This record gives sequence, structure tokens and C-alpha cells, in this order.
Amino acid sequence: MSLPAGSTIGIIGGGQLGRMLAVAASRLGYRTVVLEPQADCPAAQVANRQIAARYDDPAALAELAASSSVVTYEFENVPVAAASALAAKVPVHPPARALEVAQDRVGEKTFLNGIGIATADFHAVDNDDELTAALKAFDGSGILKTRRMGYDGKGQRVFRNMETGGFAGTCEAMGNVPLILESFVPFEREISVIAARGLDGEVVAYDPAENIHRNGILHTSTLPAAIMPGTAEAARMAASNILSALNYVGVIGVEFFVLADGSLLANEIAPRVHNSGHWTEAACIVSQFEQHIRAVAGLPLGNPQRHSDCVMENLIGDDVLRVPALLAEPDLMLHLYGKAEARPGRKMGHFTRISRRA
Repeated sequence: MSLPAGSTIGIIGGGQLGRMLAVAASRLGYRTVVLEPQADCPAAQVANRQIAARYDDPAALAELAASSSVVTYEFENVPVAAASALAAKVPVHPPARALEVAQDRVGEKTFLNGIGIATADFHAVDNDDELTAALKAFDGSGILKTRRMGYDGKGQRVFRNMETGGFAGTCEAMGNVPLILESFVPFEREISVIAARGLDGEVVAYDPAENIHRNGILHTSTLPAAIMPGTAEAARMAASNILSALNYVGVIGVEFFVLADGSLLANEIAPRVHNSGHWTEAACIVSQFEQHIRAVAGLPLGNPQRHSDCVMENLIGDDVLRVPALLAEPDLMLHLYGKAEARPGRKMGHFTRISRRA
């Protein structure tokens, strides 16, 4: 049964993704309440109400549950215990299981491999001796990452053709937290798929975007991606399998490496709307944000087909100074996030240039 118009959707997290979800919800006739400790966060500027408290605050979670007909979230580091506690009182989509899988890189890759989706080779690393052994297995090269909480290139160290040994202090320098060493992948390009699953099990997927990163942060997403049709279909099918395996409701982002033969290795999953899907608000009738609200509210999913080719580009830090010039361009959609201070590495907004398809 779909959520009646006028109902309230709870959103955990008050960043730009929560902001865009709140806007999409309002267009479909829903109210929103945001749980976010930061006052005047981007989402609170457009939502109906903010609960200013920690994501794991019991009183705040009880207030959110009492205020909402359904709860969702805008980032994957929502405490699993908080999501599970909420789910005992109010529907929570996507499920806490999706958070649990996505929050640990070893668990994530183990899950993906378990449902037949290939990833880079990896080893769990808990101390310097295990790092030495893992690097030896990978011929001295690999990417060492924190298993939890890393994003936009943070919490990573790259090893290239190093002798396996002499790494004393590495794990301490990384914070003495659980780590993962991933093998290098000889990929030709990176792509991502935005897909959604409804309450009734229906799955739709947008066309894969080709992504370019700078300094670990997404720079551009281009449609169409320069990949074979079979590769695109394999990416959509992998996303569909992930959604079904998790009994998922909502939008998910799945990142892949494309190898020279067109085959895929999954990189990571994001159980939420995703930066590489921002292009959908300019090049599709139904954006990823509206698609997510439709899914969690039990509404029919929208058509994911794009009407235009496009390039989405993030505005990072002082890139926001380009706004006046960008606004003078035709066929460009700009979205700013309402952040007062531009800092290096901070996402201030994005824009999408479209070229309509014949």
C-alpha cells in the first residue's frame, strides 16, 4: 500500500543527498523531517523540520519514529543498531542489512562474491605482519584502506612495487583500525549503475555512467559510457541481483571497474542515492531522488530512460566561483547545496550539461 500524500518521511542525515531527497518528496506531496546534529544543514533548509541530535540518540530516534510514516537515510554510515531500533517501530528502507554489508569493505566484498559478483582480490589486515603477508601475495602492490568509514579517497594508502617488509608502524599510522588490502585492477574505465527496487520487488536501472575521479573524489559522470551493450547489461543485472539478495527497497549505487575484455569487477555499493546519479535530475523525467522516494513510499517506480546525453560535474571547493559563468550557458542545470563555506575537497554543488538525443 502506498504512503498517502501529506505523510511524513524521516531522513537520517542532513547533507546534500538528504536535501535533494527532501525536495523530491515535497514534489510528490510528502513532508520530511531530518535527523542531523548540525544546525542549518543543507537538508534542513528545505525539509519541514529538523531533529538536531546525534544519529544514535535514543530520544531523537524515538521522536523520528513517532513523527514518520517511513524512515530512510542519505549516507551509509548510519549506525546499524539505530536503524534496527527504528525498524521495530516504523518501516525503514533500505534495510539495516544493507548498511551492515556496505559499512565493512571485507564484508561487502565477501557478500558480493557470495552472490556471484566478482571483485578485486583482497586480504583483511589487522597488523603490520598481516600487511607484509598480504603485500607479498600481491607482489608488493595494492591499496590499503580502512574497512569502515572511508569515503572520497580518505583512509587509503597506495603501495606500488614495494619489497614486502619494513612496514612497521603502518597500521598505527592508519589509526590501528581494521584494514583491507585490495589488489590493483588493470581497468580501462570506471562506471556505476543507479538502480531501484520497489516494495513489490520491481527493479529498474538507469544507464551506466562513466566516472572520472580526481584526488579520490568524483569529478565527472558521462552518459553514455564508452562500453559495449553487453557490459552495460551485465552491470544492470549485477545491481538487480544485489537488490534482490538484500531484499532492498530504495535506490542503490553500484560502482564497477571495466576490464579490457568488457568484463566487470564490482568496486563498492552505496545503499543510498549516489553522486554518480546526479545526472538523472537533468537527463531523465524521473531522477534518482524521486525514484528513491517513490520506492520507499510504495509508489510505482518511474521510467529510468534518459532523454538526453549528458556530463555531470561536481563543484569542489572554490569551483563554486564558476557559478556566474555556468549560469550563462544554455542546456545546463545547476544545483547548489546551500553550504556557507567553500573548503578544499568539499562538494558545494554540481551541474549537468545535456545534449538532447535525436
